[in-house]
Amino acid sequence: MATVTLSESRAVPIPVEEAFDRVLAHPLPSVFRRRRLAIPPIKDVRHQDGEWGSVGQTRTIVLADGGTMRETLTSNDRPHAFGYTISEVRGPMKPLVASADGRWSFEPAGTGTRITWTWVLTPTAAGRVAMPAFGAMWRGYARQALEEVEAILLGD
Repeated sequence: MATVTLSESRAVPIPVEEAFDRVLAHPLPSVFRRRRLAIPPIKDVRHQDGEWGSVGQTRTIVLADGGTMRETLTSNDRPHAFGYTISEVRGPMKPLVASADGRWSFEPAGTGTRITWTWVLTPTAAGRVAMPAFGAMWRGYARQALEEVEAILLGD
């Protein structure tokens, strides 16, 4: 099944190592607190043992619309990038999304850091038809999340 790659970036005036460490460990409901059209905010994270950062760690993401998904940390290349897989999608997104491989990358940009969030999405058969609209919604959701990340990193 064909995948769809979605990506958004934002530069912040914070050193790479600090940006990486703070984004990796930050609670998801603070970063993903806003709805973007049909993509709901994250309401809660369950079944996470300890601070997030060990490859192989898993947790359940609970969305405000009642949907859930399982996140597994698949890589941690401090301070350059960390990756994860989203699986076991349940709720309203289940008809669209089979799974997603996510990656947050951090690279020097001037005196700060360019943070890039990427999803390589595997849509369901039915979801392929909706991918142009879903992709546009996801990019808006990602922009909002990166705005939240910037505010968190700058202490706003």
